[in-house]
Amino acid sequence: MILVEPAVRPPVDSDYRPASLSFRRFQELVDRQGGVPLRLAIEREEGLVSVFETRVLDTSSPDFAESLWFAERVLKTLLWARGGWRVVVGGPQEVGEHLRQVYSSSGERKFDAEFLAGVYEHPSFTVEAVAEDAVPEAREQSVAIGRHLEGCRIGLDLGASDRKVAAVIDGEAVYTEEVIWEPRLQDNPLYHYHHIQAALHSAAAHMPRVDAIGVSSAGIYIDNRVRVASLFRGIEKTVFDAQIADVFLRIGKEWGVPLTLANDGDVTALAGAMDLGENAVLGIALGSSEAGGFVDTLGNITGWLNEVAFVPVEWRPDAPADDWARDPGCGSQYFSQEGVFRLCPKVGIDLEKSRPKAEQLKEFQGYLEAGDERAVQILETIGVYMGYGLAYYDLFYKPKHVLILGRVTSGAGGDLILGKAREVLAIEFPDVAASLQLHLPESEASKRVGQAVAAASLPELA
Repeated sequence: MILVEPAVRPPVDSDYRPASLSFRRFQELVDRQGGVPLRLAIEREEGLVSVFETRVLDTSSPDFAESLWFAERVLKTLLWARGGWRVVVGGPQEVGEHLRQVYSSSGERKFDAEFLAGVYEHPSFTVEAVAEDAVPEAREQSVAIGRHLEGCRIGLDLGASDRKVAAVIDGEAVYTEEVIWEPRLQDNPLYHYHHIQAALHSAAAHMPRVDAIGVSSAGIYIDNRVRVASLFRGIEKTVFDAQIADVFLRIGKEWGVPLTLANDGDVTALAGAMDLGENAVLGIALGSSEAGGFVDTLGNITGWLNEVAFVPVEWRPDAPADDWARDPGCGSQYFSQEGVFRLCPKVGIDLEKSRPKAEQLKEFQGYLEAGDERAVQILETIGVYMGYGLAYYDLFYKPKHVLILGRVTSGAGGDLILGKAREVLAIEFPDVAASLQLHLPESEASKRVGQAVAAASLPELA
């Protein structure tokens, strides 16, 4: 495997080998040896198709095995960035067959295949190998999202460590609240229901009426129904199907107002677009996990999956693995509070692990506020990750702006992260540095509750 040592080394992670450098080095190898096209088409709901084109080594190359590894990591990225249940591989037959085996019911990426088949409600996930000219053409669409500010609205942002709610009147937040909770550990759906209702009532108490409710939540949602969400991981499937799948539809009826539910990544991007007054925005939230979303050049969302927490930003086989898919190098271990917790033992910071995760993060941020150099090194390490990670994301999204927010960016954290990210881009990827502007929300409140305020704008009033 082509693993490249970064020019800007993370202060507390000397083994780090970023995907962006591996991708570039492999393409340089293809340039030297000569390569062949590889087209990957991924079909999702309603026959929509995303196509990604790159190059791999020809089968005659002595290094052809690198092509198999490269193609699998790129496909993994596309599956979680764009989503889909059917993959058509146009290129060397050996590449297509390798991907079909890896993403089979007995393959190494069995989790991904079964998960995505469930998301798109297909009996199985499929990979087909065809000639390069037989790959389907792209069929994309984008839809407008949010930006409705009139009236009295509630915005709810449901994270895995805390829930945030905002009461918003004609676009101005008149009240916000953050409450620690631990939904992933709960097997009783009433826990989730009562927390959601408590947040809504808390916000409603600060407005003369409620006209609409917008909800941002980690997970995959279609037509206001819960398909898959880490918040409900503790709930047994039959109970999930009976009491959780339609829970937001029920809550909307109980309140008697329009309710719109959206993936927190899309709302992150929407928050960025609204905050900046710009389009072509990639939003990344560093919270309990990593959330990402993209608003295109028209200011619309693409319908892509955008579950960047599962995108492999480091291709080292022994990189840290996420706790769900067990795949090494995924973004959840780099751009989240889990990334902070993973690095703390490396510098001798011992957090109280019996406390809720949100309180552990506050404990860590106390070290930062006290000027502890160890905490600074951890956030600078995340900043290095961010710089190389953004160069990788740029290959698939091509944003003009990136907004970074979330609880990990609170206090001095955001400036430390963006400072190192800009350094990486300037040194390693000057072309990306020239085309991409990095931003933090203007206020501390926006860093923490900006998604809740943006969520309030989701529903359109009749």
